Amino acid sequence: MKDILSNLTYAKGSRKKKKRIGRGQGSGHGGTATRGHKGQGSRSGSGYKRNFEGGQMPLVRRIPKFGFTNINRIEYAVVNVGLLQKCVDDKKISDEKITPEVLYALGIVSSKKALVKILGDGELKAKLAVTAHKFSKSAAEKINNAGGTTAEISAEKSAAKK
Repeated sequence: MKDILSNLTYAKGSRKKKKRIGRGQGSGHGGTATRGHKGQGSRSGSGYKRNFEGGQMPLVRRIPKFGFTNINRIEYAVVNVGLLQKCVDDKKISDEKITPEVLYALGIVSSKKALVKILGDGELKAKLAVTAHKFSKSAAEKINNAGGTTAEISAEKSAAKK
C-alpha cells in the first residue's frame, strides 16, 4: 500500500506546463516574449479601456443620455387586497391583524424595513385590521366595506429607522 501511494501521478494530459515567456530564445518565447513587434500591445503598461473600439466612437458615447433619477423617490413594496384574501383562504393569516412585519414573515414583502403600500386589486371578504405605510383609495374602501380597519404608519418614522 505504501509503495502505491508514493508512485501517484497525474493522468497524462491533465496538467499543462505554464508558458514561460521572456526566458531566452531556447524557450521558444524569448525576444519579444509573444508580444509581437512594436505597437501599443508590445509596450509595458499596455492595455485598452473597457469601452475602446479601435478608434471608433464608443457605443457608450454614441447613445444619447436621457431621463433623471429622483433622489426624493420613496419605494413601496406593493401588496394587493386580493393577495391578503388569498392568505386568509389558505389559512396563512390566523389573526385578523396585518402589519408589515406579518407580511414579511409570510414572505410577501422582501425586507423587514420595506415601506408597504396596499392596493385595491382583487376582492376582499375577510374582516381585517390592516396597518401599512400607504393605502390606495380603492384598497381602503374595500377593507372598510368588508368590516375591517385601516391604519397608516408614517413613512418618515420608518425611513428614520433604516
